[in-house]
Amino acid sequence: MAERRQRGFVTYREASEGYFDKRGLRRHAGAWSLWALGVAAVISGDFSGWNFGLGAGGFGGLLIATLFITVMYVGLCYSIAEMSPAMPHTGGAYSFGRSAMGPWGGFITGLAENIEYVVTPAVVVFFVGAYAQSVVESLLGWTIPQPWFWLFFYIVFVGLNIVGIEATLRFSVVICFLSLGVLAIFFIAAIPHFDSSLLTNIAPEEGNSSFLPFGISGIFKALPFAIWFYLAIEELPLAAEESHDPKRDIPRATLLGLFTLVIAAFLVLFLNTGVEPGANGLAASGEPLLDGFRTILGSDTAAALLGLFALTGLIASFHTIIFAYGRNIFSLSRAGYFPHWMSVTHGTRKTPHVALLLGAVVGYALCWILYKNAAGTGVGDALLTMAVFGAVISYFMQMLSFVLLRRNLPGIERPYRSPIGNVGAVVAGAIALVSLVSLYLDKAYRPGVIGVAIWFVLGILYFAIAGRHRLVLSPEEEFAVTRGEHGHPEREGYGKTELEGTVG
Repeated sequence: MAERRQRGFVTYREASEGYFDKRGLRRHAGAWSLWALGVAAVISGDFSGWNFGLGAGGFGGLLIATLFITVMYVGLCYSIAEMSPAMPHTGGAYSFGRSAMGPWGGFITGLAENIEYVVTPAVVVFFVGAYAQSVVESLLGWTIPQPWFWLFFYIVFVGLNIVGIEATLRFSVVICFLSLGVLAIFFIAAIPHFDSSLLTNIAPEEGNSSFLPFGISGIFKALPFAIWFYLAIEELPLAAEESHDPKRDIPRATLLGLFTLVIAAFLVLFLNTGVEPGANGLAASGEPLLDGFRTILGSDTAAALLGLFALTGLIASFHTIIFAYGRNIFSLSRAGYFPHWMSVTHGTRKTPHVALLLGAVVGYALCWILYKNAAGTGVGDALLTMAVFGAVISYFMQMLSFVLLRRNLPGIERPYRSPIGNVGAVVAGAIALVSLVSLYLDKAYRPGVIGVAIWFVLGILYFAIAGRHRLVLSPEEEFAVTRGEHGHPEREGYGKTELEGTVG
């Protein structure tokens, strides 16, 4: 990379010969595999994590929080369904922020999404460890420390993601349908055991009702756990450069995936909470669906066998969000925001193996550190808060990007237009901002907030000192600096825009 051109606060370098060849991806995804990728990324939220909201706000608090969060995700998904086909880049949220708000806006948006996608698999693998440990103890009588389960699952599913996009998507489709099948079995089996009194069996604080045992404040405290019902559906734009027709398929898959998840979320909230042990018993459980199966089947052994299938939902999200962090790190590195070596792809598999391995090391380390310094569900709780904090920052920045892009780049090609437009984006952004503030104000969530703050500080320091001097005209950057004239890899390929005359 010899020639340099300064543009404001940042400097672009001419990509060396073969730069993009060493960072190649392969197109394979269609609409249904993208739908499965999106649903599978989220489905673990129906198996574990959501139930901590019962302890934070009671059933009523979590229900109201879930209604608000559903509105937020409707606005978010319609907005990204418009932005992604207009900017069909692997960068996803970073790409939207870059074109709308410049390099700093793009980097902050991408860094927030980086936190979300690196931490979320750590959350999920913690719950996988809890489920797997319980199943193994029930069936075999063996007690295996959870960190060994984490290591095993990271090795297997990072390896599967490195094998190739074809294997990743095929597995996503299979595991998605298996997970939905497990939920369907649970829903049908739970109906005869449903008892509405169990929804509100948490003793209320003085002056409050059993519906809102912790008052109005419980609604705000339950917001991060309501987000768990939908978190990561927005990852689909990251698959744009591996999709055959991103302009058509990503909007379809995103909106159909959201519809699927809305139905699953409310069925889980009512039917899982409405069987023994009810809201009070599930509030601190690491395996709420398995607890429900124990009630329904009346046998630890039978429930444990079915618990093996319940692991499918957690594995589905673990596998597909590993895909997401790999593409997020890859895109930020390819453009120069992260060190360039992180975006090198496998010579034959065409997968970002370096990024996939790096994200796994960081995720496992986070789990280990918290495991050694927390007790009980404190590990999952703290990790979940970190993931949600990164997510809501990313959501707010993406909704701001949507409004700015409509105003500042009205003429770019938009194959899909959101029917709820700026109103939907503003409402979604406002709810994301309220969620962000509520996380900050609640002292119980401060460890997660501090963790995210440290991550942001380190990332911003790196970009300010080094990254801003090493940017490359990746598709995301091409699109931004040419205001949409170039930066369309699906029809132009890569590295077609010359530094001379474009940047300066």
